[in-house]
Amino acid sequence: MDEEMFFKKLNSLGTSKEIFEFLRSVEVMSDIMASGALQRISEVEVDDTGVKNPEEVLENEVFRALCFQFEFESSKLSNTGLLDALQALLKLRVDPQSTLMANLLSESKERLGNRRLNAENLCSLGESLLELDGPSCAMLEQIVSHMREKDIENWSPREMAMVYKILQVTVGEGEQCRDLLSRMNSATLTIAHLLSPELTSVILSSLVALRQTQAVPLVMALCKHSVKHVPYFTDDELVKVLAAFLFFGHREHVFTEALEAHVPASISTMRPETVSKVMQYCCQKAILSKPIFDAAAEHFISDADSFTTTQIAESIVPFGTLNYLPPSASSLFRKLEAVLQTRFSQFQPHTLLNLLHSCVLIQRYPVNFLAKIFSPYFLQQLQAQPPGLDRFVASQLTQLFLTVTLECPFYKGPKLLPKYQVNVFLTPRCSPDVHLLKRVKSGLLYLLKKRMYFSSEVSTPYFYTVDIEIKLDEEGFILPATQCEEIHTRIALCVDGRNRFCLNSHNLLGEEAIKQRHLQLLGYKVVQVPFFEVESLKSCRKMAEYLHKKILPHTSGHGC
Repeated sequence: MDEEMFFKKLNSLGTSKEIFEFLRSVEVMSDIMASGALQRISEVEVDDTGVKNPEEVLENEVFRALCFQFEFESSKLSNTGLLDALQALLKLRVDPQSTLMANLLSESKERLGNRRLNAENLCSLGESLLELDGPSCAMLEQIVSHMREKDIENWSPREMAMVYKILQVTVGEGEQCRDLLSRMNSATLTIAHLLSPELTSVILSSLVALRQTQAVPLVMALCKHSVKHVPYFTDDELVKVLAAFLFFGHREHVFTEALEAHVPASISTMRPETVSKVMQYCCQKAILSKPIFDAAAEHFISDADSFTTTQIAESIVPFGTLNYLPPSASSLFRKLEAVLQTRFSQFQPHTLLNLLHSCVLIQRYPVNFLAKIFSPYFLQQLQAQPPGLDRFVASQLTQLFLTVTLECPFYKGPKLLPKYQVNVFLTPRCSPDVHLLKRVKSGLLYLLKKRMYFSSEVSTPYFYTVDIEIKLDEEGFILPATQCEEIHTRIALCVDGRNRFCLNSHNLLGEEAIKQRHLQLLGYKVVQVPFFEVESLKSCRKMAEYLHKKILPHTSGHGC
């Protein structure tokens, strides 16, 4: 049987049993045919979990006969036969310390040293060495050295990805490596559109590992070209791609649209790691994708037990951070409470605090667990693990305590001691939009005539900072900002820039929503001034008219 007919038949077979029966009927095989058979066996027998039927494969007499041929005739093999066999046997988890593997590796090393391997052979050997637990850096560096003799611009996509992976293992801080990476980044930019889903994820993952923060044009190109690959990425590949976009701080609207189309339809077969990484990506980029969030909620309800505690937090925290309750919210938080009841002790302290804090942002109160959270033992655990009880952690604890005080009067458990409370909440996502605040203050000055009638960035006794505060007496007249007596109403003007909303949305972020809710419960009249209502107001007069309708809708003047 000639090679073409052999491979046509081989590739039509879908199980190792069929392959072994076919091989028994072949009287003579070249080493390329034999290594191709091993490759095909690895393709049908290896999945994400490993070798499906290791004993049936490794103990099969036909398989053992093939291995015998490669073990004792390694010096007579063609480069392709040698390296394809090595790659297939590694995938099939054959012991790297066995005589078979030692012989193949030794022969490969000798041919590498004698410069008998072409670019494709080098690529295959490099990929095999990277599969080994303890890759030989000397051999890997030798491969890169040989590859550099060929113009980088002429490297194939597979060769480029392989060298990136090798550099992950071997790269130092020398100028030579930085120069090589810079040239590779430029060359990869020209072939980004040719990369397969697998190679796209490999290169992005390598760029992260190599801290190539200056390779922004390449990352943007890979992000753009990843859009067409979204339906075809494996779980591992999609996780690597999302991790890279998180690391480089990049996002593409079309990539989000592709995720929205793919994730809800495929989430039932996705691993928890993939689901949690998608949610983490949406959370950090402030992307409120209701199709993704709704699907993630349903998936968690049905499959929560397969999630690790970290994955649980990564999947649930985004609902609070982006201030969104899915249609299945009741079932989602019942499931979360059941998981917490059975696995509470498995959560790391900071992971648990992040999770419970995110729940109160959307008015889901973890009262059954607060006694443990405010206990000295838990606070000591927080303090003992990085980042310890820093201002951000103390801010979360204080906001939990304030929420319970204001919204759960029935809670009678332990309180948070004053020494753990902050004076002012940290709101990193919701800092004031300085430009917008300046425009609103100019409009107020035009309306009220004097600066004395309002204060900006006012610290309250309740941990929150109010963007602009205006005081009214009982008759609705505006009082000087410095006056402390006869105050009937305090108006909290919340000047909400784009950063306080989800991306391309009018949906407030969780930390701003809870602030406005709490200010209202504390007696403030909360008046929201969102960016999308005022961005078209170009003059102080127009802004003043808008603010008059917002703040004093029933008076013809400012009444001061």
